[in-house]
Amino acid sequence: RVLSNVLVRMGRVKRLDTDVMHTELSRCLSTTDITLLGIGHMFGAGIYVLTGTVARDTAGPAIILSFLLAGFASSLSAICYAEFGARVPKAGSAYVYTYVTIGEFWAFVIGWNIVLEYMIGGASVARAWSSYVDSLFNGAIKNGTIATFGSMQSQYLASYADPVAFGITLVFCLLLSLGVKSSTNINSALTCVNMAVALFVIVFGLWFADIKNWQGAGGFAPYGATGVIAGAATCFFAYAGFDGIATAGEEAKNPKRSIPIATMLSMGVVTCAYVLVGATLTLMVPYREIHVGSALPDAFSANNVIWAKYIVSIGALCGMTTSLLGNLFSLPRCVYAMASDGLIFSQFAVVSEKTKLPILNVVVCGLLTALTALLFDLEKLVEFMSIGILMAYTIVSASVIILRYQP
Repeated sequence: RVLSNVLVRMGRVKRLDTDVMHTELSRCLSTTDITLLGIGHMFGAGIYVLTGTVARDTAGPAIILSFLLAGFASSLSAICYAEFGARVPKAGSAYVYTYVTIGEFWAFVIGWNIVLEYMIGGASVARAWSSYVDSLFNGAIKNGTIATFGSMQSQYLASYADPVAFGITLVFCLLLSLGVKSSTNINSALTCVNMAVALFVIVFGLWFADIKNWQGAGGFAPYGATGVIAGAATCFFAYAGFDGIATAGEEAKNPKRSIPIATMLSMGVVTCAYVLVGATLTLMVPYREIHVGSALPDAFSANNVIWAKYIVSIGALCGMTTSLLGNLFSLPRCVYAMASDGLIFSQFAVVSEKTKLPILNVVVCGLLTALTALLFDLEKLVEFMSIGILMAYTIVSASVIILRYQP
């Protein structure tokens, strides 16, 4: 009997209120705000780092096919999120979608999965932001930190503490605590700068295009179909972030319209940008000569356009900033949804009357993300995060089918 009661509780589903639009949060986000939030979350460090890595080591010029294949696969998941976002306009993303269809136990598992996804994702972007700034100063920040605090000798920790990553995470956490509209305005501005830089790379970079770079040793697809598919598997995680759009459902003015439009529009813009930047990069320089650490700046340098790398650096910093903001934006809203349902401490569901945000939630989540960025070697954690992302996408896709047959 006890076991039966436990199983019943694990399988019970959440019943939505008659008025699904009711919320303690502020419904102030337009379709444009949410679209730029999604683009900023996805179109971050990947365009400046991932493109060079996949083009040189995995797919060659056929990286454009890898991005198209990964974009198509991501779009299928995005459509599921878009439908849920329109029908269940609540914060929590995959967590709340699982709760209303499959049950409490799986919702609890998925909830912690996406909490780890956003926390580890935010910490890794903060580390990347710090490393990029450090590279602009020829490693002076890293060397100064090691000289002052020493290195950390542990297989589970990073080789050195990163106070820049810690500090920048807390700064953006503070910006997010000002209110949802203020933080999305900052995100929108930085995303527009990043998109302008990407447009500059595409238009100006194609001026130096040489089709012979696609006709050299190995041709367009030097690694064959296997390389294209392997590249698509890597590129798939460049699109991770569209699920963050769904977390804004409880703050959208008209979620039934905004969430589907924002999801598909941001996916389309980001896919086109990835494909065009990948094509531009591999046309500017032979794929074997791409520098993984700074692919785009070095491509311009190889064509004697040294000044262009400074423009690319601005775009890279803006892109990583919006990606970090996207993770820090989504994380407290998932925790808020779980606290509202009583699955974690109810204090995390308390909303400030002034900012219409769960302030304790924002502060604690930001601090934990900052500490993760400060101390941990994130390579193994990112692998674990990838498993969590795939699990969340799979559960949401299955939940859409269940939702269709619910009254």
